[in-house]
Amino acid sequence: MPSVPSVPQVVAHRGASEENAEHTLLAYVKALDAGAEGLECDVRLTADGHLVCVHDRDLRRTAAKRGLVSTSNLEELEELDFAAWKNPWADLDDEAPERDRTYDGVLTLRKLLETVADYDRRVEVAIETKHPTRYGGLVEKRVCEMLHDFGWVEPTGGGPSPVRVMSFSHTALQRMERLAPKVPVVQLLDKAQYWPLLRRVMGPDWIVGPGIELLTEHPRLAERIAGSGHDVHVWTVNTEAELRRCQELGVRAVITDRPAYVLGLLGK
Repeated sequence: MPSVPSVPQVVAHRGASEENAEHTLLAYVKALDAGAEGLECDVRLTADGHLVCVHDRDLRRTAAKRGLVSTSNLEELEELDFAAWKNPWADLDDEAPERDRTYDGVLTLRKLLETVADYDRRVEVAIETKHPTRYGGLVEKRVCEMLHDFGWVEPTGGGPSPVRVMSFSHTALQRMERLAPKVPVVQLLDKAQYWPLLRRVMGPDWIVGPGIELLTEHPRLAERIAGSGHDVHVWTVNTEAELRRCQELGVRAVITDRPAYVLGLLGK
C-alpha cells in the first residue's frame, strides 16, 4: 500500500461517454478538450476487414438496426447514425445545438489514431479487442498492422509506444505479445475466481485491468492485486469514492466515462 495516494493517469472510457454517444468522434474530441491523458476504445472487424470502434457485437443499441458488426461492410456502417440513441429527443428540442453529422457516424480505429497522432500533446490509447469473435486472431493481427503504419510497434527515439492492447482473452494477449513484444498488454479481469490462475500465467510485464466493482466487492482481493507487482489500470471509475480507493491502492490509470470530472478531482 502506498503511503501517499497515487495520481493515476485519466483515460476516457469510449471517449467522454457520460455526456456524449460512446465511440463517436465527438466523444473523443470532448475528452481531449477536457484534458484526458488517454483514450479507451473497443474494436471489432467488419466483414470487409476494417477495424471499427464499437463495443457491442450487434447494432441494435447504438445504431438502432438489426444486424452484426462482423457481417456488415464499412460502407453499410457509414450510413448509420451512432449518436442519436444517446439523446433520442434532440431533434424535437428547438434550443439544442445543431449536430455536425460528421461526428456521429461509425468511427474507424484508423481515424481515432490519426486524431491522436495529430494532437498537440502526447495522448495514449488503450485498445480493447473483443472476443469471442468469428475472426479470432485476425483482430490482433490487424491491430498490429495498423500500429506498424503509425510507427507505434517499435517507436523510434527510445520512448514507449503510446498504445496498449487490452482484452479479457488471455489467448488474445499472448497473440498480441508475439506480434508486437514492445506494445504493453492489459489483462482485463471481472471475476474474482479468475485471479489465482491469471496471476500465474500472466507475463511479468503485463498490466492488470480489474473492474472497480470487483475491487469494491472484494477488498482483500483488491489488496492482493495491488501488491502483485503488476501495474494496475481500473475501469470504470466514475465517482470520487471510487477514485480515492484507486489512489489508496496505487492504481496507475483509471478509465472513466467522466474524464473532466475525474481530472478536476485530481487537480489536473
